[in-house]
Amino acid sequence: MCEGSLYDPDLAALAIKQSWGDLVEAIFLLRAYRTTLPRLYYSQPLDTTKMKIQRRISAIFKDIPGGEDLGPNFDYIHRLLDFKLAAEGNTPTTPEGKNLNIEENFPRVMNTLEKEGLVCEEKSEDDRQPFDLTRQPLKLPAERDARLQNLACADEGFLLSLGYSTQRGYGRNHPFAGEIKMGEVEVIIFPEELGFELAIADITITEAENVNMFKGSKEQPPQFTRGYGLTFGYNERKAMSMALIDRAMQAKELGEEIQGPAQDTELVLYHSDNVEAQGFVQHSKLPHYIDFQAEINLVRKLRSEQKNYQNIAENGKSKLEEVTSEKSEENHFGDFAIKEVAWKKSGENSIGFRFY
Repeated sequence: MCEGSLYDPDLAALAIKQSWGDLVEAIFLLRAYRTTLPRLYYSQPLDTTKMKIQRRISAIFKDIPGGEDLGPNFDYIHRLLDFKLAAEGNTPTTPEGKNLNIEENFPRVMNTLEKEGLVCEEKSEDDRQPFDLTRQPLKLPAERDARLQNLACADEGFLLSLGYSTQRGYGRNHPFAGEIKMGEVEVIIFPEELGFELAIADITITEAENVNMFKGSKEQPPQFTRGYGLTFGYNERKAMSMALIDRAMQAKELGEEIQGPAQDTELVLYHSDNVEAQGFVQHSKLPHYIDFQAEINLVRKLRSEQKNYQNIAENGKSKLEEVTSEKSEENHFGDFAIKEVAWKKSGENSIGFRFY
């Protein structure tokens, strides 16, 4: 649903079934179907402070305001196949969250750092309309809202690999998980004909906020910087990877040296879409008869030219050896003639000397 940019669990399940379990193909199906749907309204920005929490954790404070709620997760289980599910035809059940209201019970973890001024402030531009990647072409340099939209639709494996690379030294980006939470939020629209807000759905999302050490620059003091990720459904892995790369792509804005691929905005944004990537990679299996004939003719021509050059080089070498051999024989004969004349002269001198 996230990479297909369409929140509909039933259609997502149908797409997976139709594509034989191929998730990239299922994403393609969802995205193609989405293009046929009319856009009736633009929703208001999601207010994650009012999320009905099912899971909430933090890695930077042992005791966070409101406490943690582990909720459904794979962090504390054994990775062992459960053959009873296959034998009995059962389906696994996930533990239910407490569904507490974060605004009343769980203040944001980032608030603690913000009060001391230890984390950079988020820039809010209420007057400017956010970039719409579904209606506008991506252009570089891209602002952060365009980058985040691109990452939200990006391939999870691509983001995971790039995020991993930043932690291993290709970008010096090893963050702390400031807050990760999953739960339901309301989708609200504002119909102008009604003149008031209207909640139309509750959707499940996962939100991740990372904090990174920043040593400061000429314009900014030492502080923590942020990385942000948000996905449809329960998908911590992608949300965390998205936050890693969001922070990595802020390198230029923070005056940091570009040292890894995740910091290269053009590389990340233009190669993150799995539908486009799989289409370009798999187009190679389509008929390319004319292109291949042109290249095979070129290879034959190059091989023929190379063979001619080799023959010329070999013939030239043999000719050179013949000329060198003849010169050597001439020089040898000349030496012999000179020695013979010298001997005769020596003989004449010797004979003349005897008669004298």
